[in-house]
Amino acid sequence: MLARAIVVFVCLAGGAGVIARAQRYEAVPMRTSFAVFPMQIGEWTGVQEPPFEPRILEVLGVNDYLTRAYFRPDKAGVGLYIGYWESQRQGDTIHAPLNCLPGAGWDPVSKTTIEVPNGIGDDRIAVNRYLVRKGLDSEMILYWYQSHGRVVASEYWSRLFLIRDAVRLNRTDGSIVRVIAPVLPNVENAETVAERTAAQFVKALFPLLPTYLPS
Repeated sequence: MLARAIVVFVCLAGGAGVIARAQRYEAVPMRTSFAVFPMQIGEWTGVQEPPFEPRILEVLGVNDYLTRAYFRPDKAGVGLYIGYWESQRQGDTIHAPLNCLPGAGWDPVSKTTIEVPNGIGDDRIAVNRYLVRKGLDSEMILYWYQSHGRVVASEYWSRLFLIRDAVRLNRTDGSIVRVIAPVLPNVENAETVAERTAAQFVKALFPLLPTYLPS
């Protein structure tokens, strides 16, 4: 296990040097701004969340982002965050929830990878399933990395693909998509219900993403 971690670290560290030495002026792909992202996604209706504070945006280094809550007629709700980076050459890289949420007081309970329907035929995508808790509150988080038409759950593979794309395509743009569903108290099989709610929203959301996250 230690040997594997060392190999991954060496690859990522070497990759950072490759990216830094690669051509710095990369072509920014055409995409649609999140400002026009639909408020209605199937049966889900969106509510705009407050914008991030300047200090948070400075840390994130994100070029465009979306933060909303979406609700179904049955009152089930999810939180949606999508962050998009035009370039990750200058140290502005994607921040994983696994690293950010503990700093906000959320303690990790469990983490695994699951497959969920993506709303395109019978296809499915692999996403991270992350259960966190703060006091009496618990949340179910599904998230993944998406770039150049590729969906990746693993942070390590996302970084390795970033290195490859920087060399082959002269592109380091990328994004993270995160869906959060509350684990409601006094609900039977609450974790399963929260996971199902989040997965149902992902199924409705995913076909819309290529317009905003360029291939």
